[in-house]
Amino acid sequence: MNTQRWMSTHFFSFFMTWGIFLPYWAGWMIYTKGISVSEASLIMSLGLIARGLSTLFAFPYLLERISNKTLLNIAGIGALITILCYVPAHSFTSLLLVTIALNIFYPILMPALDSVAGILVQSKQLKHYGKSRQWGSIGFVSVGIMLTVFTSMFGDDVIFWALLLGVSCFVGLSFLKAPEILSKKPQAGQTKKIKVLDLLQIKHFMLVLLIVILLQAAHATYYNYGYIFLQEIDAPVYLIGVIINIAVIAEIIFFSIADKRLHHLSPGTLLALAAAGSSLRWILVFAFPNVMVFSIAQTLHAFSFAMGHYAFMKYLTTNIPHIQIPKAQGMYSAFALSWSTAVFTIFGGYLYEIEPRYAFIGMLACSLPAMLIALVYRRVEVEKNVLLSA
Repeated sequence: MNTQRWMSTHFFSFFMTWGIFLPYWAGWMIYTKGISVSEASLIMSLGLIARGLSTLFAFPYLLERISNKTLLNIAGIGALITILCYVPAHSFTSLLLVTIALNIFYPILMPALDSVAGILVQSKQLKHYGKSRQWGSIGFVSVGIMLTVFTSMFGDDVIFWALLLGVSCFVGLSFLKAPEILSKKPQAGQTKKIKVLDLLQIKHFMLVLLIVILLQAAHATYYNYGYIFLQEIDAPVYLIGVIINIAVIAEIIFFSIADKRLHHLSPGTLLALAAAGSSLRWILVFAFPNVMVFSIAQTLHAFSFAMGHYAFMKYLTTNIPHIQIPKAQGMYSAFALSWSTAVFTIFGGYLYEIEPRYAFIGMLACSLPAMLIALVYRRVEVEKNVLLSA
């Protein structure tokens, strides 16, 4: 299996499971375990805090001592065992403990795969990040379509068994032969070179990180309450999975063209466009709470998520040394994909119980500042290019 195909296969396999966990897990606990929206909000938020701690500290710590391939195996097996613990869990406390445990293992796979992709790009073994990453989006949308069919036939219990099966498949796949560079352990003495302070001193890293933190936090309401909001606005049950996956289809289209069509755009320009698209998305959902407009707004996921993520990866592979990529990915996953989302999940849950639409418009508290900061960063990039060309 060549490197491009290996990376594409692993993205596809992981994001099939992520396509179950991200949009459906809070709803699964509400409808099958009998907890309230506020309880599910608290559980998912505390899970996000655990995810942040795991990806910020455990992920880079382990990669200083074991190979990338071994880390994928450990995280996959740990996630599989933890998912099984949901079977006897029924109380709020037991569901909270299992969710925290799951968030220690399972989400590590996301920065681990992006870190692997960054290493392969820098070592010239992976030519097109976007081409491989689009297979992750294809996996996400594929499982959504299948879940739409099976949940309408057999109910929400299917969500659990689908996640269990998906993670089992990923674990099996992770034991296959990987590119040789991923099986190499860190060299002796290498850990002394990897310091968070050095990473923070890289020019504009903190500014870019702040922008993507705000961009990802703006998805908190959609990720945790989009599924139940669609029921709130009377979307047909058999269409909910399709509507959710419009966002992922937009992702697929974006990643399929990004390397060829957007390579000339700077990270600052991409981040500003991502923030503008994000703001428009939440305004549309708030202003027009119906299935048609929600579906149209889903296409803006290509901006709010995909473009923001692509911009960060572009900045990373261009400006961050190979040895510091795991720590950079850990910080991105912890602050952008975990803790900021945890805070705004609680905020969104509070607004949702007042009025569901408020939870979406509340996300402008993230996207608008992100756009302003991105425009400032873009101006810095332009001034730098002018100086270089002078």
